[in-house]
Amino acid sequence: MPLQALPNARDPSVLATIKLMSGRRIEMMRRFGRITQEDFAATVGIGTRWLREIEAGNPKSRLDDHFRCAHALGLSTGHLVIPLLFIEHGRVFPRGLLEGDLSKLETVCIDAIAQHNLDTLSRQLLTPAADDDADENTDE
Repeated sequence: MPLQALPNARDPSVLATIKLMSGRRIEMMRRFGRITQEDFAATVGIGTRWLREIEAGNPKSRLDDHFRCAHALGLSTGHLVIPLLFIEHGRVFPRGLLEGDLSKLETVCIDAIAQHNLDTLSRQLLTPAADDDADENTDE
């Protein structure tokens, strides 16, 4: 599939594309692990027919089923979460990223979130609280 952006976030084909790529990834990993559809469906707690629909990328498949299948295979859910963040914020997500390994991008995102939280905590610890100043003025 050529490198192109996902359509506008309001376009229903965005989620359909994410589900299609997710289904392919789930199927590929299940086959790689030499797990039958019947065994895997039983492990996840869904019917074999529904697993076929998920692996085929049926737009009517539920995202929570994609999450459950990914977790059962030991896959990260970055291929679902990262594009959804882009959609939520009205940003264009490069379709080509859905096909590759997102582990480095996931690590960058996690590191950025952790750093943001550390920076916020540091600012809070280093900034004198207004309440402390008010308490000092009351004691005088």
